[in-house]
Amino acid sequence: MIFDRKNIDNDGLITFYKKLLLPRLVEEKMLILLRQGRISKWFSGIGQEAIAVGSTLAMEANEYILPMHRNLGVFTARNIPVARLMAQWQGKASGFTRGRDRSFHFGTQEYKIIGMISHLGPQLAIADGIALADKLSKKKKATLVFTGEGATSEGDFHEALNIAAVWDLPVIFLVENNGYALSTPVNEQYRCESIIDKAIGYGIEGKRINGNNVLEVYHTVSELAKSIRENPRPVLLECMTFRMRGHEEASGTKYVPQHLLDEWKKKDPIDTFEKYLLDERILRPEWVPYLKNEFTGLIDTEIEKVFSEPNIVPHAQTETDSMYRLYRMPEHVPYEVLSNRRYIDAITDALQQSMQKHSNLIMMGQDIAEYGGVFKITQGFVEEFGKERVRNTPICESGIVGAAVGLALNGYKAVVEMQFADFVSCGFTQIVNNVAKTYYRWGQPIDVVIRMPAGAGTGAGPFHSQTNEAWFTKTPGLKVVYPAFPDDAKGLLMAAIDDPNPVMFFEHKYLYRNISGNVPADDYYVEIGKANIVREGTKASIITYGLGVHWAIEYAEKNPQHSIEILDLRSLQPWDKEAVIKTVKKTSKVLVLHEDTMTSGFGGEIAAYIGEHCFKYLDGPVMRCASLDTAIPMNKALEDQFLAKARLGEMMDKLLKY
Repeated sequence: MIFDRKNIDNDGLITFYKKLLLPRLVEEKMLILLRQGRISKWFSGIGQEAIAVGSTLAMEANEYILPMHRNLGVFTARNIPVARLMAQWQGKASGFTRGRDRSFHFGTQEYKIIGMISHLGPQLAIADGIALADKLSKKKKATLVFTGEGATSEGDFHEALNIAAVWDLPVIFLVENNGYALSTPVNEQYRCESIIDKAIGYGIEGKRINGNNVLEVYHTVSELAKSIRENPRPVLLECMTFRMRGHEEASGTKYVPQHLLDEWKKKDPIDTFEKYLLDERILRPEWVPYLKNEFTGLIDTEIEKVFSEPNIVPHAQTETDSMYRLYRMPEHVPYEVLSNRRYIDAITDALQQSMQKHSNLIMMGQDIAEYGGVFKITQGFVEEFGKERVRNTPICESGIVGAAVGLALNGYKAVVEMQFADFVSCGFTQIVNNVAKTYYRWGQPIDVVIRMPAGAGTGAGPFHSQTNEAWFTKTPGLKVVYPAFPDDAKGLLMAAIDDPNPVMFFEHKYLYRNISGNVPADDYYVEIGKANIVREGTKASIITYGLGVHWAIEYAEKNPQHSIEILDLRSLQPWDKEAVIKTVKKTSKVLVLHEDTMTSGFGGEIAAYIGEHCFKYLDGPVMRCASLDTAIPMNKALEDQFLAKARLGEMMDKLLKY
């Protein structure tokens, strides 16, 4: 192995050696602890340290690095104390996630490291968002993100590289090619000769290097980072290396031919660099055991210190309170100017005024720029705010949600438009794992709103008509709102954008141009989590939201003799339990109405809560009225039959007879 020191002096080379040695010795200690049963799991990076260490030293201290689960050298090269890392691995309160997540699944703004989640691909698009924030802020910075050769088979890899290429984002996509994704060899992962061949398809630069040569890694990443700071663009960097131990220790290495282990043992990044330093008389032979003993003593002391820390005492309320960042809505300012606005106009107003208020707010979605979106909600926004803030995206929901997460990590707000709520399934992992869980895991709020044009009534069929709020109401960490009126649409959307927590904002497409109402012209906020009585009554209550509110109003107006109270939930996560209890106590008969299918629809949660907490106030069973348990048909007659409205009168008659 040939080492080219270039302009690095002797002290610098010794520093490189120390930075390589520390993570190796930490790992060796972990393997001992694993055999002793003092830790339960370990993902080894032995044999790959040169990539983590060399690339980290090449980046500036204030530039983000997004490593994987065997990149211990990133964390130690950024000088994170071993005790803090050990506390994280052991699930102690002093760890970065306070016992809420494992191994390297954490981030730290202090050290500008954003750790992975178990789903490997989503990491890459987050780097896009971080780099986009730097580019928008005119900061000359690079972002480094790691992945393995196995994860390059995931769709998230394609989406992230494509976005970075289209937007000229300063990202180094570093692939550690160690030959195996757990046990699957590269010849079963892809057919191209090397991973950098994929760069051609994105129109970006690709470079392949020896990942076991710490100086080659350092110089390559240094040069690339320096270049893309001045000329923003993505680069795909393939680092050839080998994993000398199993995917994790329980996996073993029996699937690896012995000749490969023997061959790569000779290329060990620490042994070869140590030999180079000794041969060049930069490192004295007697220094090697001295340094190892010094590090070993430090590691032993730091680790035992953590083992002696008390275990976490669980407290349910603490955990519940940690799902969302505390948020106080702007104080209510009495509004005087009202204008009659359609539901769709109210959403446009909320977006426009929020863009004016928050200079760090970025909007992203398919066709939202010059075209104004498929519903024309953002028409004219490009002229007012420019294409940097109103961004057309490639068709890649997962990648764009990931980019929104990256923007939030790096000081921006983001609004993502799903062209139709149905398409959100393509971004599901990002939403339910990254967006929803990041604040709980390591205290970083994800300031993202995802707009969801949803619902039936237009004969659009199974893939453009779903109202899929129940996919998200059961996911802690997300707020879910679903306004029924123009004023609520504006007030809730402005509140959602102002709120640092992630919000799924459902907009019913049928209501866009079919209802109007008085809406405050100035900035206007409606508190998320508060229901609203839209019609007073005494005989029975209909609890509903979205289009269901208008079905309920139509029924009540046609049947004035029944004195029906209508409670519009407006927010589904959190939802207003006090308002539900109050209306149940008042009327003693309840029907829960929603457009979603009956089975596992959100109405089941409301009904269950009422049955558990309000049973003594009921004069009849809690009824549910929902859509059929089928996909949504296109034909109008079939769609009408599918929708809950078709059974509303029947269910109310049944309820009122008790």
